[in-house]
Amino acid sequence: MPSWRSSTNECVRCAHRSLATTQSLVKKRLLNILFWSILSAAFIGPGTVTTAASAGADFGFGIVWALTFSIIACTVLQEASARLTLATGHNLGESIRNHFAGQPLGRVVTGTVAGAIILGCAAYEAGNILGAVEGFGLIFDVSPAAYTVVSGLAAGLLLWFGTTRLVAHVLGALVAFMGVCFLTTAILLDPPLVPLLKGGVVPQIPEGAGLLILALIGTTVVPYNLFLGSGVSGGQTVREMRLSLPFAIILGGTISLSVLVVGAAMADAFTFQKLADQLSQQLGSWAVYLLGFGLYGAGFSSAITASMAAAITARGVLADDPEVSDWQEDGTMYRLVWGGVLAIGVGFGVTQVQPIPAIILAQALNGVILPIVAIYLLLMVNSAAELGPEMINSPRYNVLMGLVVFVTIVLGVTNLLEALNNLFTAPLVGSTLILGLSVAAALLLGWPIVRAVQRLRDQTAPSSSFIDVA
Repeated sequence: MPSWRSSTNECVRCAHRSLATTQSLVKKRLLNILFWSILSAAFIGPGTVTTAASAGADFGFGIVWALTFSIIACTVLQEASARLTLATGHNLGESIRNHFAGQPLGRVVTGTVAGAIILGCAAYEAGNILGAVEGFGLIFDVSPAAYTVVSGLAAGLLLWFGTTRLVAHVLGALVAFMGVCFLTTAILLDPPLVPLLKGGVVPQIPEGAGLLILALIGTTVVPYNLFLGSGVSGGQTVREMRLSLPFAIILGGTISLSVLVVGAAMADAFTFQKLADQLSQQLGSWAVYLLGFGLYGAGFSSAITASMAAAITARGVLADDPEVSDWQEDGTMYRLVWGGVLAIGVGFGVTQVQPIPAIILAQALNGVILPIVAIYLLLMVNSAAELGPEMINSPRYNVLMGLVVFVTIVLGVTNLLEALNNLFTAPLVGSTLILGLSVAAALLLGWPIVRAVQRLRDQTAPSSSFIDVA
């Protein structure tokens, strides 16, 4: 055989091998993004649909910046939470349990954390089931109770028989389906791009928008999702996680933005039915199917993730040994936790409590819980003794994460002060003073947090504790 033909054949074989390698890498990357879409499925529930659509209906594109910030904040905190697991072999819940082990009130602290997260999951579960049922109710004239029971059974069967990876891939497919529904609707509405882009990067707080701004951030950066992301991140490398997780969260943020755009098309106060009627008038009756199926997908996927997050958190925080059979995915305790949360959601669905006010209230309360979890996570990922000097936050990342934590503190304190202010017939102070007090409180908390971070970065022995409870 002539040498040139042999060389040509070798080049062809090399090209085939290179192509196969590239295809394998692309497939792996897509599967990783699909896997991390479990986080998008978790925060894109009926609460996100309700809150984002309400924000669009009430303020147009004026508070899109809050959604932009929430996507950045979600990415920063979820990356830190997943990195904690990959670096130490312990998820966020286990790290909290290990940190407080042996302290006088350690059990009280871990029990409070677990209780707050599980109760939060249960509260969200009610909204998830109710929202999913309302989505189907926009399309089909069938008993809501029947939809509730069928949806609950389907979620229960998937959690009972499915592995974490299988559940994640199913939820990733649901996220893609929701994306098609909501993004198609938003594009067909042909929103003005300049006001939309300006609203996404120029912060402003219109009169009466404070609660919805807090809710927009709270619906995306959910405390129990930090435990969920940390709990499912095992088996990957830090590099794989960093290349896949942001894409999945940005996908979820794009869906949230699409919902806000759809809500901005409303000419009246937001309800699901009014939104369906508005879309029918503007786009045709088929648009109701996109809204209904999208809302059902949001509720069903979040019903699964809320139940799973509750079980993962309980296993990490409460189990002395998470490896015992009762706390494995097919164990009794693990199934009792997610089963209990799912049962609460189904119960509310059968009784047909109206979801919208309860969902928005839950999102706002979530803004108060979030700073506590964010501060703790910031301290955890700066512990050189736990993660090793090469895996702790870089100084630049600390600046970004510190900003995220600072803003969550401001929002949380603002929500508390506004709630106290509203207890009186005539408000005692104005919104400007409340915001000023919130910033002052965040600054006061900031100094001891900075000192604790520096101390942790200099530590070499894992025995030292950065929070003591007596």
